[in-house]
Amino acid sequence: MVFSMSGVIILGVVVFLFFRKDGLKGTHATVTTLFGFYLASTGIAPSIKAGGESLASLLGGIKF
Repeated sequence: MVFSMSGVIILGVVVFLFFRKDGLKGTHATVTTLFGFYLASTGIAPSIKAGGESLASLLGGIKF
């Protein structure tokens, strides 16, 4: 759950920056959001979640 909330916040910040700096239109953001909701209900959703968790684990293991 911690990664899920952190991921949502990070992605929200990225969308906000795209909206403010790169000319992302509200319709683009809406379509992308709807795509994400519909994608979450498909059979590929567990694979996407596992890939995200794997990437988070990989990034979390990097020592600076």
